[in-house]
Amino acid sequence: MLTRKFTVCCAALLLSGLAWSTDSAAELDQRVEVLERQVKVLSGLVLRLEALQREVQQLRGEVELQGNAMSALKKQQRDLYLDMEGRLNQSSGTFDASSASADRGSAPVAVPADEASRQKGKERSVAAVESKPKPVVVATSASAREESEYQKAFELLTQRRYDESAKSFQNFLKAYPAGVYSDNAQYWLGETSYVTRNFDKALVEFNKLLDNFPTSQKVAGALLKIGYIEYEKKDLSRARATLESLVERFPGSSAARLAEEFMRKKKL
Repeated sequence: MLTRKFTVCCAALLLSGLAWSTDSAAELDQRVEVLERQVKVLSGLVLRLEALQREVQQLRGEVELQGNAMSALKKQQRDLYLDMEGRLNQSSGTFDASSASADRGSAPVAVPADEASRQKGKERSVAAVESKPKPVVVATSASAREESEYQKAFELLTQRRYDESAKSFQNFLKAYPAGVYSDNAQYWLGETSYVTRNFDKALVEFNKLLDNFPTSQKVAGALLKIGYIEYEKKDLSRARATLESLVERFPGSSAARLAEEFMRKKKL
């Protein structure tokens, strides 16, 4: 009887152990399946992350290429405008020297001034220099907006829309009184009055350039135009003094050559 009971108990324990082993194996399989799914998800995320990194690197390369292209384009455009300014300055100077009198139909008679008048003109020039205001300290770099507004005003000038160009240059100088292009803008503002023969206004603007930007590359051109205007106003002694001062200060420059040619033709 006891042997039978013992046998039954052992059988029950064996069956219970087998059931527990079966349940543990099933649970382990489930956990393995969950881990496999998580690994697959993580692998997909890693692959996606790597793809995104490649896209970012590609976009950075494209942005860098576009940035280099924009820098080269801005430099090319700036060089083009500077070249246009130089050509326009030379062409306008040559035109005014040869045809300013012809536009009125007759040339004024140039009578050489005596030495006293010449000395008087130089004394007035010295007095003007002593009373000059403090020069403007020009910036060393320009924003994209500043450059765009300057180019817009200059384009209007090349299109001979002088009134619009004058207003644009005036607005530019109000917005950027010490900008990189402020001296150029001041010079071309005087030019808008000069080409329309508003000589009094042109004198004011060109003299502003001399006073505010005495080291500008446009000073020689401004002196040339001032000399032309003084000749047009029949102030021959002052015209000669201005042009001689130009030749002395900027020997060998295109403005100096134009001044020498003008004085020779007009017998100043």
